Amino acid sequence: MRACIFIIGLLGVVFEANALYDSRDDVVELTPDTFSKRVLNGDQVWIVEFFAPWCGHCKNLAPEYKKAARALKGIAGVGAVDADQHKSLPGQYGVRGFPTLKIFVPGNSKPIEYQGARTADGIADAVLREMKNLVNKKLGKSSGSGGSSSGSGGSGNDKDVVQLTSENFRKLVLDSKDIWLVEFYAPWCGHCKNLAPHWAKAATQLKGQVKLGAVDSTVYQELAQEYGVRGYPTIKYFPAGPKDSNSAEEYNGGRTADDIVAWASEKAAENAPPPEVVQLTNEKVLNAACSDNQLCIVAVLPHILDCQSSCRNDFITELKKLAEKYKKQKWGWVWSEAMAQPKVEEALEIGGFGYPALAVMNSRKMKYSLMRGSFSFDGINEFLREVSFGRGRSAPVAGAKLPEVQSIEAWDGKDGKLDEPDDIDLSDVSLDEEENPAKHNEL
Repeated sequence: MRACIFIIGLLGVVFEANALYDSRDDVVELTPDTFSKRVLNGDQVWIVEFFAPWCGHCKNLAPEYKKAARALKGIAGVGAVDADQHKSLPGQYGVRGFPTLKIFVPGNSKPIEYQGARTADGIADAVLREMKNLVNKKLGKSSGSGGSSSGSGGSGNDKDVVQLTSENFRKLVLDSKDIWLVEFYAPWCGHCKNLAPHWAKAATQLKGQVKLGAVDSTVYQELAQEYGVRGYPTIKYFPAGPKDSNSAEEYNGGRTADDIVAWASEKAAENAPPPEVVQLTNEKVLNAACSDNQLCIVAVLPHILDCQSSCRNDFITELKKLAEKYKKQKWGWVWSEAMAQPKVEEALEIGGFGYPALAVMNSRKMKYSLMRGSFSFDGINEFLREVSFGRGRSAPVAGAKLPEVQSIEAWDGKDGKLDEPDDIDLSDVSLDEEENPAKHNEL
């Protein structure tokens, strides 16, 4: 009888030695039945560890995992699955090593693999973050509305940094026409913490031009894997317009706010559409082109009777090509028909050498420079290049203000036609001498 008791006691000791968690811990030991009931069909966020009793790393994690479970008790579920006893569950969720931690969020079809720090703080932070995302989702708010990784040492707390998740990444980044810079970070990463204030400052300065986002790679591992992230922080550039997962490019700029802003502004300028070349039909057009830009280009084309639609369109096409070439300069571009805007031509000395003609006006300094070379792509390009370097002759605009513009009808795109003389109605004029004897007698 004593031998039996000894053997049973010995088995109990062996079992206790192999088990990482017991009923005294706040870690819930899960089986396939309880897993389905409590985790999959429950209404709270769970973090689940898949472990093996013989695994050294699992044994090292156990104290921190228990500590996290105590902290999250009554707030979120903290569970553990013995992969040796319940092999179906690890296989179902692609577990290939131990320990593997996964976060299960109600409503999400797939769990989120946790790859953060193996500490109680790291585990608790990740769970609380997913709980916040779940609440925001139920409120109909974007998960990224509050900045990235607040207090976690990620990318700062600034509201202009958008926190990106597996759920909103496609909608906000790939399906948008906006330019994005996306930082993939880890909360425990020292370089990420150093980048945080610069990233937040750049996000504010670039607002309206380029959007800055952040992905917690320890939580959204699938996103990090999809974009080949191997270290932290990694920054990816997504250009404007339609995008897919192959659109991402490596950011190769500096890590200060000024560096980020300069790099992103350059990309924004490259992606910006060229300015329109607009006909000068009223004062509003001139104000928009010249007052809102440092320089504006004013071209005066021959009269439509001297240069029909095909000829005029050729000139306008060349101007559009030049507007594309110099779009980074953010200049305004307008054109007018010869003598349609006499005050403008007078103020810029246009017309003295014939048409077409072109001048550049600086509305801030109220000075202008008249092109005297050939009106061709190469000729205008050479002139504008000199102007952009601050070279060439200039003169003050008369009255130190924008010239007066007459309101006229826009060109209809058709050829010009000479005005036909009015028909003379001779129906009341008689040429019969017999019907006008008086006049006959006078002769």
